[in-house]
Amino acid sequence: MKENYYEKLLNINTAGNENWNKTSPHNHPYQPTLYEALDTLFEKYDLDEDDHIVDFGSGKGRIVFYINHFFRCYSNGVEMNEIYYNESLLNKSKYIQKHKKMEDKVNFYCNLSQNYNVEEKDNKFYFFNPFSVQIFMKVIENILKSFEKNPRDMDLIIYYPSDEYIQFLEYRTPFMLESEIILEELYKNDDKEKFVIYSLKTNF
Repeated sequence: MKENYYEKLLNINTAGNENWNKTSPHNHPYQPTLYEALDTLFEKYDLDEDDHIVDFGSGKGRIVFYINHFFRCYSNGVEMNEIYYNESLLNKSKYIQKHKKMEDKVNFYCNLSQNYNVEEKDNKFYFFNPFSVQIFMKVIENILKSFEKNPRDMDLIIYYPSDEYIQFLEYRTPFMLESEIILEELYKNDDKEKFVIYSLKTNF
């Protein structure tokens, strides 16, 4: 089973799902992206070592560690829940036992996503439907402000995109749909089980 294999490989523990009734209307429960889904994504989407990834609603850090391990790029996680944030720090301490050279490339922030200060080198942003469209809009606004200050090519990587997210991006932002990666082998009857990549280019 890939879940157990990758947890051992990365020396972390990111399993578990949170119940919807324990969360607020604006912040959705913790659900880590399946490793098998990530494998499918990165068969078709590539990253470079100098990319700076931000995972909004990073939970226990699965995306951060997976990306850093396979692509050696900078990976940041933003998580508002102190319990999950502390678990991500514990996972980091175990992860760097095997990846000591990566310590400075993996970071976590305990903060609301809409309050995260988008750094000038941040250029890839990951979302697994972590919060309401109202918060999503604020996060995208911050990303666009950062783009204005320091223009660079940017990608939004969105797993299981809500209709509200898509409508907002399509009609109210300069981001353009770059590709869709459908998880056909994992899920047969849910058309939202896919990744969508929205891009903003410096020459748009």
